[in-house]
Amino acid sequence: MSNVPKNDLPTLLVTGGAGFIGANFVLQARKNHWANIINLDKLTYASNLQNLAELQDDPNYAFIQGDIGNFELVSYLLEKYQPDAVINFASETHVDRSILTPINFIQTNVLGTFHLLEASKVYWQKLKSEKQEKFRFLHISTDEVYGSLNPEDPAFREDTPYAPNSPYAASKASADHLVRSYYHTYNLPTLTTNCSNNYGPLQFPEKLIPLMILNAVNGKPLPIYGDGQNIRDWLYVSDHCDAIYLVVKEGKIGESYNVGGLNEQTNLVVVNKICEILDTLAPKENFQYSSLITFIKDRPGHDRRYAIDCSKITKELGWQPKENFDSGLLKTVQWYLDNSAWVESIFTGEYKNWIQKNYESR
Repeated sequence: MSNVPKNDLPTLLVTGGAGFIGANFVLQARKNHWANIINLDKLTYASNLQNLAELQDDPNYAFIQGDIGNFELVSYLLEKYQPDAVINFASETHVDRSILTPINFIQTNVLGTFHLLEASKVYWQKLKSEKQEKFRFLHISTDEVYGSLNPEDPAFREDTPYAPNSPYAASKASADHLVRSYYHTYNLPTLTTNCSNNYGPLQFPEKLIPLMILNAVNGKPLPIYGDGQNIRDWLYVSDHCDAIYLVVKEGKIGESYNVGGLNEQTNLVVVNKICEILDTLAPKENFQYSSLITFIKDRPGHDRRYAIDCSKITKELGWQPKENFDSGLLKTVQWYLDNSAWVESIFTGEYKNWIQKNYESR
């Protein structure tokens, strides 16, 4: 694609911008005129260009298919588009997949982040001083790097020691450490956000909430690991995108910021809430969706509880979530019910095989 036109908006190189969180951020950034967007995405199974269909005629948006691990490609894009910041969403994110094929997580999350950092460092070092001072590299990470909490433990803070328990979490922790090292060693102006579980529109239906919505609508079992008492903090994706924009714009370089939804829920409560919403929005005579709940064997190394203390970003940058869990979940269920064509396009052979392999055979 041609160069994004020059205007008063900053230009962001967004990696992984066709995935769930990345696509939501790109859409919000263009809708709210935050920035011009250069979107680099490898288009793996969880990426979907349909997520961004409304931007195909947007002159201030460009898409390039490629891998963050391709140093030459990333360097070319940085030189061509001269972005004011890099925001790295590109990541393998599903814990179950990391247990089966950890190499993919090391390749993308560790080595990919390294190559992206290295290309960004070389680009940044060549910039004129004024643009160099404004440049930012924002790395999007997860609360899973902190490990697991007991019910009585305080929530994760930015200074909580890292204790990852899955190959996925370990790969993200490794990436976080690389980002930190590039700030301390090379003075690259890096930032990191560690978020809790995201939910909302456009999420690939291997994750808990969309999987439960779609299984329920189709009369399939609702598989819940173990006793269903694993606790997660749930963050509505548009709230997360607002936080990301605030951090890249106003965050203190070299710092990390925890972003949480302030909504701790057990998996069983989440699924029951989805069922209650569906009983209202898509009722079936003499039938309750909760009758589909099925408990299955727990997965290896399943963290018991995550919780985020996001007082730092609230205090320093003034961010707080707009959605509570009930309002966000209602919007999410309604979105999946209203977007059956999007859902249908997702159900490829690979996805069906994945679900069968991981849930239906237990």
